[in-house]
Amino acid sequence: MSELITADLVDLDLSAETKNAATRSLAERMVAAGRVTDLDGFLADVAAREAQMPTGLDGGIGIPHCRSTHVSAPTLAFGRSGPGIDFGAPDGPADLIFLIAAPAGADEDHLTILSSLARRLMDPSFTGALRAEADPAVAAGLIRGDEPPSAAEEPAQETEAQETVGAAGAARTATPEPFRIVAVTSCPTGIAHTYMAAESLEAAARAEGIILSVETQGSAGFEPLDPSVIAAADAVIWAHDVDVREKARFGGKPIVDVGVKAGIGRPAELIAEARRKAERGEISGAADDGGSEAAVPGSGGAGTHFGVRLRTYLMSGVSYMVPFVAAGGLLIALSFAIGGYEIAGAKSVADHFVWGEADSWAALLNQIGGAAFGFLVPVLAGYIAYGMADRPALVPGFVGGAIALTIEAGFLGGLVAGLLAGAVVMAIQRVKVRPTLRGIMPVLVIPLISSAVVGFLMFVVVGKPIASLQKALTDGLNGLSGSNAIILGIVLGLMMCFDMGGPLNKVAYAFAVGGLADPTTGSLKVMAAVMAAGMVPPLGMALATTVRARLFTRTERENGRAAWVLGASFISEGAIPFAAADPLRVIPSVMAGGAVTGALSMAFGCTLRAPHGGIFVVPLIGQPFLYLVAIAAGTVVATTLVVVLKGTRPTAQDPAPASGASKIPVAA
Repeated sequence: MSELITADLVDLDLSAETKNAATRSLAERMVAAGRVTDLDGFLADVAAREAQMPTGLDGGIGIPHCRSTHVSAPTLAFGRSGPGIDFGAPDGPADLIFLIAAPAGADEDHLTILSSLARRLMDPSFTGALRAEADPAVAAGLIRGDEPPSAAEEPAQETEAQETVGAAGAARTATPEPFRIVAVTSCPTGIAHTYMAAESLEAAARAEGIILSVETQGSAGFEPLDPSVIAAADAVIWAHDVDVREKARFGGKPIVDVGVKAGIGRPAELIAEARRKAERGEISGAADDGGSEAAVPGSGGAGTHFGVRLRTYLMSGVSYMVPFVAAGGLLIALSFAIGGYEIAGAKSVADHFVWGEADSWAALLNQIGGAAFGFLVPVLAGYIAYGMADRPALVPGFVGGAIALTIEAGFLGGLVAGLLAGAVVMAIQRVKVRPTLRGIMPVLVIPLISSAVVGFLMFVVVGKPIASLQKALTDGLNGLSGSNAIILGIVLGLMMCFDMGGPLNKVAYAFAVGGLADPTTGSLKVMAAVMAAGMVPPLGMALATTVRARLFTRTERENGRAAWVLGASFISEGAIPFAAADPLRVIPSVMAGGAVTGALSMAFGCTLRAPHGGIFVVPLIGQPFLYLVAIAAGTVVATTLVVVLKGTRPTAQDPAPASGASKIPVAA
């Protein structure tokens, strides 16, 4: 196993002034050492991780890190900055910068080493020794754990202090029983923040004489806490930025639910909050066995801005609805290709099916697709509620969605039903109940009461106004013509291309597929415009890398070849590597192209009955030739703008190997 860090990967006089420059300087050392195969590709992955959450920590530490296909071996580079560099920490700039690079398929041993480093960063004697060290080789040894911290007195004093705390703790535990907490920590990459939060919570618990057990759900997997430890706990702390796995284990306990940085920065506050919740008998709802990464139910904690939480709730419903849309829509589209549009009026295949007739097979596909479409609104509502209040909210969410279909409130009714169901369940979960009743709350009491409340609200209170609004929206789409249709096409095109698979893209897509549940001419035009615009970003970048290859790095040119297929398949995410590397030039360019395509698609009156498929469903498109013209026009606009904007900067150069180093191959 190669060494994680060597003297060549240490810069004790880092001269960079910004975090991007610092990351590039340290990454160049990794390239020279043969640990990173493509500099720009790796930096794009680091930037994408940084965009999720700043990597600056209190105490003058910056830990930019990522998993990347451009990393050949787990590697760590260390830089020390005199004036400090802003990595987004609340207490100011970082003078100790650790760039952590892990391969996309990094093995468990290496990730364990990385997590060990993350824990040691919480030790003041370790960081103090790094600030004082003048020899890069010794600094590398300190980070690897080969060298003990030079300030020997500090560990001794710490040990003595720990013994004193331990003695005091022993005195306290004589009577009464110590307070017990179990915690789970996790972050998007599972490399650094996960283990630093664990170390910070453990240190704060030791200082207060609390027994705390932590389950770190990192990239190296996780070892579940013993059920007896969880059962004995008085409270639970979740410090996480991705879904906690197997959450049902913690049901019936007071839960403090926060982001992972809160676990690092304010562990004592979290412990105090856990104590208060336990003293009040406040029980959080038992969570689902969160195995899906499509959404993070209830993630973010109470401190997250309401708008962010609302977006998370809505995206939870949309992410679970999309597979039903794709499967059902493509089956229906295929049935039209085989049997024509009149096949929608065929008799049930349960009563009449002839094996040798094409129309029978077309009717079968149409009716299966229609059955899948029948789940759209209930699934949307159910999983919006799930995103808000976990598994107990699924029943009222699905019930509310089914009622929305009954009263013809449609897609809007499903949105409202899901939000109502989640809110009702969250309100019920705040009610204090006797310990003997906690076991039946999530499986009987909450579903029963919440379903009755949501049903009453949907049938009697809000259902009819929402149904009227849905009808007005449908009539408005049917009546779209001229400038109004073009403006809508521009807006949808901009949304589809702004974040390429992100929240705005998903909102526009959800708006379009919602209309397919009850298709009209207007809704079919919207679906066509959305898919056409979503194809532009990867197609535009693919064309740009073809006509002006010198403006792009070798990795970008390779990504450009793949982007042809991704764009043709309506996979907008194919342009993300380009946007991550050069957002100020790429994103405005593809947005302009998407707006042109959306406007032209609406102006041409193109329609689409399939929710996905790209050019492979062109035979199912109304006005197919004009539809392709719209896509081509937007692609040319995006390509032209990105070429012009990139032409204002120096020509992109592939990273050259350092002197004496061999040429580094690009990872496949």
